[in-house]
Amino acid sequence: MEEESKYRSGYVTIVGPPNAGKSTLLNYLMGEKLSIVSPRPQTTRFLIKGVITFPEAQLIFVDTPGMQEADKLRTPVERGWVIQALKFLEETDVVMMIVEAHLPREEENLLIERLNQVKKPVLLAINKIDKLEKDRVERLIEEYKKAGNFSKIIPISAKKGTNISILVGEIILALPERPPIYPEDVRTDFPRELWIAEVIREKIFQVTYQEIPYAALVKVDNIEDKKKVVCIQATIYMEEPSQKGIIIGKGANKLKEIGIRARKDLEAFFHKKVYLGLEVKVEKGWRRKEILSKREESFV
Repeated sequence: MEEESKYRSGYVTIVGPPNAGKSTLLNYLMGEKLSIVSPRPQTTRFLIKGVITFPEAQLIFVDTPGMQEADKLRTPVERGWVIQALKFLEETDVVMMIVEAHLPREEENLLIERLNQVKKPVLLAINKIDKLEKDRVERLIEEYKKAGNFSKIIPISAKKGTNISILVGEIILALPERPPIYPEDVRTDFPRELWIAEVIREKIFQVTYQEIPYAALVKVDNIEDKKKVVCIQATIYMEEPSQKGIIIGKGANKLKEIGIRARKDLEAFFHKKVYLGLEVKVEKGWRRKEILSKREESFV
């Protein structure tokens, strides 16, 4: 009999340009929402870890902010997110780059140049292929083969699940042989408070799309997990008084809509009723203050 295959486990860092579908892919792989999904770029602020344990392997996924050149980002806090992500590439076991289904653009080429220097397996997932003809997909694969030193290139649809099992199989083969790092029942080590704040912030993007820029911080002030209900109190911090009025809306209609949408996701997560209390406050210029970058454990 052939010797049984050894167990594999390790960290898989998901990178890519803004709005390529990184968070959508992570959420699909996990089978639940762990990362904020928004049509607006640069919405992921934290390295979000999702753990998937199979009989033969354990994959620990890390979602990163959209990779842009750090000097093009607007604030010290935003630059810190991307710098943190770039440093993590040296410590990960496998890097998975995800791009939209189009020819390489400037931001992809800049990231590929960085990844060509990483001494780890780098896989490429070309996302949103459901929108293209087969011959167009084949052309894209050939173009990316010329652009970078990818160990594998897999066309996928993170939204529809196309070729995701193939992608996972290639990731497993690229992982080192080692025992599982986490117990098999662990799904994430992302703090519950930060996940709740991410859910609320996603709804802010959805409800106030054109009116509110990247000016919203969410802090979860209190959680009471009771037998039949979870009571959550959170504060939304805006930079300007005018933004506070916009996010509340006439007769508090927008704030109510944010709460309704967030509560729906939270109840699905907790599997029980959720009471969500939201308050809006102003903290002027928080994104421009270096000191706030040290408070990321409390804010999203």
